[in-house]
Amino acid sequence: MSTLSDLAHAQGRLNDSDVEWLHRLAGDGQLLADLASADIVIWIQTDDGSFIAVAHARPSGAATLFYRDIVGERVRPQWRTQVQGAFESAEIVDSSSPDWFEETPTRVRAVPILSVGRGAEAHSTVIGVVTRHTNLGEVRTPSRQQITFDECANDLFRMIADGSFPDLTAPTSPRRGAPRASDGLIRIDVDGITTFASPNALSAFNRMGFDDELEGESLAEVTTRLVPPSRQVDESLPVVVTGRAPWRTDIEARGVTVSLRAIPLKDHGTRIGAIVLCRDVSELRHQEQELITKDATIREIHHRVKNNLQTVASLLRIQARRTHSDEARDALTQAMRRVDAIAVVHDTLAQGLTQKVDFDEVFHRVLKLVAEVASAPNTRARTQSTGRFGVLPSEYATPLALALTEVVTNAVEHGLAGQEGFVTIDAKRTEDNLRVTVRDTGLGLPEGRIGQGLGTQIIRTLIQGELGGTIEWHGSDGEGTEVVIDIPLRWLER
Repeated sequence: MSTLSDLAHAQGRLNDSDVEWLHRLAGDGQLLADLASADIVIWIQTDDGSFIAVAHARPSGAATLFYRDIVGERVRPQWRTQVQGAFESAEIVDSSSPDWFEETPTRVRAVPILSVGRGAEAHSTVIGVVTRHTNLGEVRTPSRQQITFDECANDLFRMIADGSFPDLTAPTSPRRGAPRASDGLIRIDVDGITTFASPNALSAFNRMGFDDELEGESLAEVTTRLVPPSRQVDESLPVVVTGRAPWRTDIEARGVTVSLRAIPLKDHGTRIGAIVLCRDVSELRHQEQELITKDATIREIHHRVKNNLQTVASLLRIQARRTHSDEARDALTQAMRRVDAIAVVHDTLAQGLTQKVDFDEVFHRVLKLVAEVASAPNTRARTQSTGRFGVLPSEYATPLALALTEVVTNAVEHGLAGQEGFVTIDAKRTEDNLRVTVRDTGLGLPEGRIGQGLGTQIIRTLIQGELGGTIEWHGSDGEGTEVVIDIPLRWLER
């Protein structure tokens, strides 16, 4: 759980919808800080009536006032009256005179955070306060861009106070690659005409082939001219470039991809225009495409390895059927089973996008491989699996699957040879350890006596050598055998 959720829920005053509202607002804290060129802090009221900071964003293009993190701190006395006033009045409260913070003159604005609930019983509630702390020690003649950014910030603050920002109907999207104010900002009016375009925004459109000025142009018409007729565009593009919906989309032209995010601006519910953030994400999209191609290639490799292993297993099966030696037939059958167990892991990896596997699924399929052994003459073995293995890295799934195949096969072939019985496999996983216990109801292995065959050697090599674990055999004549495998998970995660 995030710090914001921890602090908000700890106060007991906010419900899940309110916390979600705060999360959305905190997610746009950096946008507010960059537009306002000021530190942005979100406060919620505590049980004793004070206020505690739950989020903080520093401006990217201006000096921060708070060099130390203030999240978790209570509101300072010089801000308390102002924050309390905004919370109780549900109105924006500006400081009447400069406030001094560590010998730096500042101007503070307190904005009530109005949360509009959902459903039939929806109602508006002030759930906190966002404060804007502007450093007056670096006052310079503002540029046109700074003036526009400040106007956009003031519009968003007014929307926060009347509950129209953030918009919970907006779809959530990954923050990675999201446009920021410094990447490029376009302001359009209610008719979609550009009234301001920052230099970075204009550069992004220039790279897509637009060589004129954006201001005075319809952003929708500009993007329509840029996109080739043969290229399929996202259906959300029209509502983004007209500023009618708080969505995000991409536009691609001349090999350049620009990500657009629209933030509709409203005045007491009436749309007055929009902010459109834009960012050249060509390199990012290229990297994402390379990762997709890499994932597809890796999956195809696993698929082909699985097919090759199954071919090898089939050849071993054919050879086993043709041999006249019982000893050679058994050796070939065991080799076939081992190859099949490895193929199961590669088949699972070929179906997913990550290099981690749900080992419970793998082991369920591995147990089916033992069925061939269990169907030996005069032997009736029933297997049962309990507990959960969980997700394991691929490099450890193969040795563990192969080792458990050997252990269960030994329990059937030797423990239950010529009789009916059960083999149970119990997996217990903690944060630090995975313990697997295999028990059979067969003849039993005398305590201290461990087989010296190839299967036992393979088990020891895999568990102790490759997985860094331990394995123990316990049992007595006539009472079955128990094999306990312990694998340290922290060692696996290195």
